[in-house]
Amino acid sequence: MTRVAAVDCGTNSIRLLVADVHPRTGELVELDRRMTIVRLGQGVDRTGRLAPEALERTFAACREYAAVIKEHGAERLRFVATSASRDAENRDDFVRGVLDILGVEPEVITGDQEAEFSFTGATRELTGRQDLTRPYLVVDIGGGSTEFVVGDDHVRAARSVDVGCVRMTERHLVRGGEVADPPTEEQIAAMRADIEAALDLAERTVPLREAHTLVGLAGSVTTVSAIAQELPEYDSARIHHSRISRDRVREITEWLLRSTHAERAAIPSMHPGRVDVIGAGALVLLAIMERVGAEEVVVSEHDILDGIAWSVA
Repeated sequence: MTRVAAVDCGTNSIRLLVADVHPRTGELVELDRRMTIVRLGQGVDRTGRLAPEALERTFAACREYAAVIKEHGAERLRFVATSASRDAENRDDFVRGVLDILGVEPEVITGDQEAEFSFTGATRELTGRQDLTRPYLVVDIGGGSTEFVVGDDHVRAARSVDVGCVRMTERHLVRGGEVADPPTEEQIAAMRADIEAALDLAERTVPLREAHTLVGLAGSVTTVSAIAQELPEYDSARIHHSRISRDRVREITEWLLRSTHAERAAIPSMHPGRVDVIGAGALVLLAIMERVGAEEVVVSEHDILDGIAWSVA
């Protein structure tokens, strides 16, 4: 077993996984998995730059993670950065800061690379399951982008498009610096149109409707699962491989888009950093399910982080 550390820095959150991995068998034993909402992508869609306060929040999380990595004695570390840092003009400031703190240069990966890692992380442990039919469609709904991957044992087609919970919220639901509480029907319609256009784009590359099993990843999907199960707190074990019907996703999405900030914040399983963006994230999931005709989504807590960890080993 090789002890490795994987960091995934996205638009909304930064996450760490420290694990023992067997490079030949693919066995992964999780030692530490944590997530911090840093909103690195704050304002990037509008300004094209990473905000100084967003960078400082991210660097603070990196310093915390450096201590955890040292404590566990990880032999190798891979730091992957995705949508927000891909888009930013001043991403060199981000790269230098991470290098100073963690001693490795963040790899600002392409959307296709992101999709490959997500697919591996989400489906590796599904091999041999008799109740799930391949091919899989893995969708990773992030803060700035959503990755679509269709495959069996390996990726057949992948595409990243620029719709995510943070990007859609900032683009359509923010007026005068405040998130609409709740949004208007016109704002929701504009957001839905944007999502549908992105799905059209994804379908040019990825045969979305050929998949038999939809697997959903990342915080928007796992939070919808927690709400659907009415969990008293966020519980990864109960969320992992849960199944949520399309009708239940629609019901939750419609409620989230009608609710106020206070009502969403009162949900016991809701992370404070997701309160203002969960409505947009849920709408992305619902639009995908309706487009591909999926009756349910299989929710996975294992995603790009696990894929990065296996690649390190």
